[in-house]
Amino acid sequence: MILVTGATGEFGKLAIDFLLKKGISTKNLTALVRDEPKAKDLADKGIVLKKGDYDDYQSLLAAFSGVDQLLFISGSDVVKRAKQHENVVNAAKEKGVKHIVYTSFQRVNETETSPIAFVAKSHLETEKLLKVSGIGYTILKNSLYADVIPMFIGENVLETGVFFPAGNGRGAFALRSDMAEATAEVLSGSGHQNKEYLFSNTVSVSFEEIAATLSKIAGKTVGYTSPDIETFKTVLTGAGVPGPIIGMSVGFGEAVRQNEFSETSEDLKKLLGRNPVSINDYLVSVYSK
Repeated sequence: MILVTGATGEFGKLAIDFLLKKGISTKNLTALVRDEPKAKDLADKGIVLKKGDYDDYQSLLAAFSGVDQLLFISGSDVVKRAKQHENVVNAAKEKGVKHIVYTSFQRVNETETSPIAFVAKSHLETEKLLKVSGIGYTILKNSLYADVIPMFIGENVLETGVFFPAGNGRGAFALRSDMAEATAEVLSGSGHQNKEYLFSNTVSVSFEEIAATLSKIAGKTVGYTSPDIETFKTVLTGAGVPGPIIGMSVGFGEAVRQNEFSETSEDLKKLLGRNPVSINDYLVSVYSK
């Protein structure tokens, strides 16, 4: 029995769809959800729903009963995440789960000096918990989703140009859907226990190169400006962007500048059996409309 946590989120839904495409029966697939009405589409597919919350240890114990493999999708509450993840790992151990596939993150700097330390801390703690739990694990070091690039560069980028504090840093960004498909391959396959995979693209790109691709799409020059942090904050604040979004954009921009996501890998390609979707092709799909 496979249980997918965070099943109403984008990654969870994609992973479930790919598991079904790979022949996993709905009899062997369950979904952990906090809000059952939001999971009606999953129930309509025949997926058994189990109500549970990372904050509620007893709900996790009940949900994990009879589960062999757990797709543990990291929580979105950065403040509470460390304790929530501890609950998940401990409940899985108590209920005899045999294999946990965990969605972690790509990084270079694991210290407090990392520009994304606010994201990193709980992931690093969770990886340590998994490794000493006695449960078979697969750690997926997911690169920054290519899907978030439009959020960073804005809806009107073809008119305004790329304005993002990433300097000359590069990123091997990959699509969420490609990562979810490869995750389903791990869950439905064999030989993946106690391994770590880097889910990044086979080619890295800079934001200057992203601007060059956008220029080709638009048929005109789309410039790239990498402002200093204070200028970036001021401009986004003036545009009415919420403070938390600005803070996240600053952190990830600096992480890109420091090449936290620049390492390329063949892991995703091997599990997919094809090349991951390139950033260029993704940008064309988004902005050639």
